[in-house]
Amino acid sequence: MSLPAIHDHARILREGCPLIDVRSPTEFRRGAVPGAVNLPILDDDERDAVGKTYKQRGSEAAIALGHQLVSGATKARRVAAWQDFAGAHPDAAITCWRGGLRSAIAQQWLADAGTDLARVAGGFKALRHSCLETIQSAGASRRFVLVGGRTGSGKTRVVRAVPAHVDLEAHANHRGSAFGGMPTPQPTPVTFENALAVALLKQPPNAIIALEDESRTIGRLALPEALYNAMQQAPIALLTVDDDVRIANIYEEYVVDADDPQHHLTAGLSRIERRLGGVRYREIAALMDAAFKADAARRRNAHREWIKRLLEYYYDPMYDYQLAGKKDRIVMRGDAGEIADHLRACSGATTFP
Repeated sequence: MSLPAIHDHARILREGCPLIDVRSPTEFRRGAVPGAVNLPILDDDERDAVGKTYKQRGSEAAIALGHQLVSGATKARRVAAWQDFAGAHPDAAITCWRGGLRSAIAQQWLADAGTDLARVAGGFKALRHSCLETIQSAGASRRFVLVGGRTGSGKTRVVRAVPAHVDLEAHANHRGSAFGGMPTPQPTPVTFENALAVALLKQPPNAIIALEDESRTIGRLALPEALYNAMQQAPIALLTVDDDVRIANIYEEYVVDADDPQHHLTAGLSRIERRLGGVRYREIAALMDAAFKADAARRRNAHREWIKRLLEYYYDPMYDYQLAGKKDRIVMRGDAGEIADHLRACSGATTFP
């Protein structure tokens, strides 16, 4: 009896089908799709040994070695891990690189143990192809609106308040500036692109999708070309916020709520030293150092000083220059509540209201 395979890759991605990815840990780290957990049938060393045997002695010898390496207690542990996942996720499916031998063997071993799961036809390679097609198609056919505004305006919060949105910075695990790194590393480019594709698939078909106005790169990750090109044509809703509010937002996010803020901010400032110029860099560095040394009563105001200088010397001139080239695409200006209300009204609209 043949075991079932799922061929609708877009549905797997859109519905967030839980996946048992039986590729090796190194393969999985290079790129995965949302909803996948790595429970390998062969670990890295075992896969390397099987691969060498395949090159030297052919497929039959490689398969025999694989069964030899994964047998007895080792096999039992791996099947038990798959069963545990399947018990918690009865709609799970199995995938490997191409949906071939590894996922078929895992599927059969599970069936022998009394657990029936489908496998992904074409495996991760097919899912990856579907993700790339989704991004390409979205760039050509979906409608976007960008939330723009100066640094500290709260653009990300506005985007997240809109039902139809894709949070680019959340998927990149980076806040999109020299100071935007997070405690955990960014995903690989493949994983980032796959996550964006899934997020796009989940948007209502007729909705205008809100995105934050980003540069081509977010940290070390580049936005997919098709999506970035579409963003360069999209209308802009410009968030206008008082400077005092912006400074307060930056203080809360990068000082109060941050892990090890002094180290993080000092390192970020060093990355833009050349662009600031030596005099301004030393001025901001001295103000930042003084702020971290200030007592509790003076700390907030001390931090406001270096933040104000950083916006004045670096971020505002840069953003205003960039915005000058986009001014014809600005369709509205307003505060956070006005823009969020307006964007919520865009869902299902045929044009930007």
